[in-house]
Amino acid sequence: MTSPLFLGIDTGGTYTDAVLYSETEGVLASAKALTTRHDLAIGVSGAVETALSEIGGATARIRLVSLSTTLATNALVEGRGGRAGLVMIGFAPEDLQRDGLAEALGSDPVIHLPGGHNVHGTETPLDLAPLEARIEELGREVSAVAIAGYFAVRNPAHEIAVRDLVRQRTSLPVTCSHDLSSRLGGPRRALTTLLNARLISMVARLIEATSGYLATRGIAAPLMVVRGDGALISASEALMRPIETILSGPAASLVGARHLTGLDNAVVSDIGGTTTDIAVLDGGLPRLDTEGATVGRYRTMVEAVAMHTFGLGGDSELRLDEGSYAAGLTLGPRRLMPLSLAAHLWPKPVLAGLERQVQASYSGRHDGRFALRTGLPDALASGLTAQEAALYSRITIEPQLLDVVLTGTSQRATLDRLVGRGLVLIAGFTPSDAMHVLGRQNQWNAEAAKLGAEIFVRRKAGSGKNVAGTPSELAEMVSARLTRQSAEAVLTALMAEDGVTGLESARSTFIDRALSHTPGFVRFGVTLDRPLVALGASAPVHYPAIADMLGAESFVPVHAGVANAVGAVVGQVRETVTVFVTEPDEGRYAVNGAGQHQLFRDRDEAFARARELAATEARLAAIRSGADHPVVEHSEEIDMPLIEGLEKLIEARFIAAASGRPRITVR
Repeated sequence: MTSPLFLGIDTGGTYTDAVLYSETEGVLASAKALTTRHDLAIGVSGAVETALSEIGGATARIRLVSLSTTLATNALVEGRGGRAGLVMIGFAPEDLQRDGLAEALGSDPVIHLPGGHNVHGTETPLDLAPLEARIEELGREVSAVAIAGYFAVRNPAHEIAVRDLVRQRTSLPVTCSHDLSSRLGGPRRALTTLLNARLISMVARLIEATSGYLATRGIAAPLMVVRGDGALISASEALMRPIETILSGPAASLVGARHLTGLDNAVVSDIGGTTTDIAVLDGGLPRLDTEGATVGRYRTMVEAVAMHTFGLGGDSELRLDEGSYAAGLTLGPRRLMPLSLAAHLWPKPVLAGLERQVQASYSGRHDGRFALRTGLPDALASGLTAQEAALYSRITIEPQLLDVVLTGTSQRATLDRLVGRGLVLIAGFTPSDAMHVLGRQNQWNAEAAKLGAEIFVRRKAGSGKNVAGTPSELAEMVSARLTRQSAEAVLTALMAEDGVTGLESARSTFIDRALSHTPGFVRFGVTLDRPLVALGASAPVHYPAIADMLGAESFVPVHAGVANAVGAVVGQVRETVTVFVTEPDEGRYAVNGAGQHQLFRDRDEAFARARELAATEARLAAIRSGADHPVVEHSEEIDMPLIEGLEKLIEARFIAAASGRPRITVR
């Protein structure tokens, strides 16, 4: 066989997947390896090498490499990311209270500068003095800088001036809001920019790891990354706009689901280690959230697949509601490293620690939990407090029992902050461990899972009774809980798509009776209007029961475990540019957008320039993003009512979308 091969890679929170795909023959090989957070190249090379071993001479035939990832999504869901500085130009301090910006900012530094523009692009003078006074300190405190200017989408001059100053005086990566969105809404654009800055180092590590591996393997093919709307962008563009890779993995899974099942209409649910991502296929296309993707607590300005992301997966933290009379179990939203995986990687310390706790005559508060470093470079540990630095210095890359690591109650909050920074990982009992106890999964260390279950069943509910009688009973309870929470998540997502508000799946008596199949004079039931397609490595284990609970037809396609990697190589590049024309004064027309601010006396001339600028910039953006011979489509939205018999231009929007298949290596 001599047909070109495309290599798809998906790096998730637990597994890295690889597929070798041919446009004429489909998926020829696939493989999985554990995601190695301390060195992502190890997981990438492990998966790719296994896939390559199935096909002789495959390396020389690879013409394109495409990457999807859930790392950015997981970071936002779990509240992780690097420390970033935010520069606000022309905004008042109270603007931080809008759109969740203050909550997202937390303790990260913010600098307010006088300046900014109005809706027509006219400036208020910029004062850089407050930034110049703090820039050296900022360079030591943060790993990236986010810049948001008032109406910067209409005139980016002040954002560019601040960006140039930061680059001259520091080596920090910088993100400007006008590079990420052309939409109005300053505080939410600032939020999006802040999150982008926090994700730069994480996405850069993945791209650098993948590029480094490809270079050492002699694979000289373009490297693409899946965006949150399912489109592809070049790796160089993804490095500048990592926020666009939120929902990258879920978007790739939708593209992959359509390709693997051939279904035009379906509910697609992708269960990973950290999250469950649910979206809808309509007419063969994913629904897009034009208002901006919501991930975790944050609503961004990133146009992406209308994906509903829940902190629920195979590695979700198992929590006991000790205040309730009966044993109330809840899963997520935080991800833990499963005990079975920890023991698979470090058998001696994990098994010895668990055995000691099982044999103890009393239970400790932190039993069954370990702490370990994630392996991030020391440079990403900047800005730690003295307490955080002291605790971090005691934690090693090898798991240690929490009752050894923590010497005081107050240190638990300190540990949680280190986890939030992505520097430390907690290992504990998860649904993946429960499946090992029940024999439904066997890829890791089942003995550690059983010991962890023995420790957990000792915990007491409000009644004073143990949470479960045996490890197997606990595992069945966890499986049932995952089924129920997953069913509730699917219903929550679909009711939101239907515009149903005010009805919470987890709190509704009617939905509880329907999902529990409660008998009664009035019986409630639910059903879906389309099949439920389940993706993810553990989908075959969990989703038949979930589909049955929802009264839905279940599809778990062949290659369901690597659907994201499949989706990564069958997509297209697509870039959209919007240019605006307004009339600040009678007979004067302002053209704003694509980094430009121009004034015209003639309206038709302004409109022609806007059309030309949008088309040119869209085509160039698509080429930068790796498209081969992009095709440009145009649309216009002109708001120009008649007022007292005269046309008055409120705003005209000229939109150009350029799309095409990615360039491949020709040999």
